[in-house]
Amino acid sequence: MANPVTSSQTSENIESVSSPGVVQDSLRDINAKMPTQEELSTVESKVATARAKKDTGDAAFKAGEIKSALRSYHETLMYLIGIDKNALKSLGMGMPPSHSSTSAVDQAAGAKEELTEADMILEKVYANMSACHIKQENWKRAVDTADKALSKNPANSKALFRKAKALGELGHFEKAEVVLNEIKKVAPHEAPMADAELARQKGMDRERQKAHDQKLRGWLSREKKSAATE
Repeated sequence: MANPVTSSQTSENIESVSSPGVVQDSLRDINAKMPTQEELSTVESKVATARAKKDTGDAAFKAGEIKSALRSYHETLMYLIGIDKNALKSLGMGMPPSHSSTSAVDQAAGAKEELTEADMILEKVYANMSACHIKQENWKRAVDTADKALSKNPANSKALFRKAKALGELGHFEKAEVVLNEIKKVAPHEAPMADAELARQKGMDRERQKAHDQKLRGWLSREKKSAATE
């Protein structure tokens, strides 16, 4: 005998079916244009080229050729940004959200948008670009590209670490500490590395404050001497 459906279950089912977001997603799926074979072939070629460009960038980075690495990563982006996600799914390059996230908002957002192989490549490329910018001490771009990687996967610990390092170098120590603490939540095994970076940044902050205080004392001393001679 089938289990009776409780009123609460019925309520949940009705709410789920009548949810505007679900209805809109269903209509979008129905109305989505099926890609042609030619479009599928083009998308498949773009992804293959993007993978090769990324591999070239990775090899250049390991060889210490940072400018070449960045050039290859930029070329990778050209093949992936705006790529047809329906075609990717038809090619079996779509995948359910698998990244962990400590934020309920991020989890809800992740549940709405299905990730694709292109998203995975973009995440890695942006994280690697952040590493390149750190090598060049281009701290603002390091933060920007780390953020782009994190938009694909908020739990990417490498991107979080690079963002925190760049924020610290920019003097945003409080923001950096928040990011480093986030690493300890999403990747507990990397807590020692996050703690070491936090200690380094606190030492750097103390040195900067010390230099600022010395500069201020020197300025006050000169002001006093100037006032005494008038």
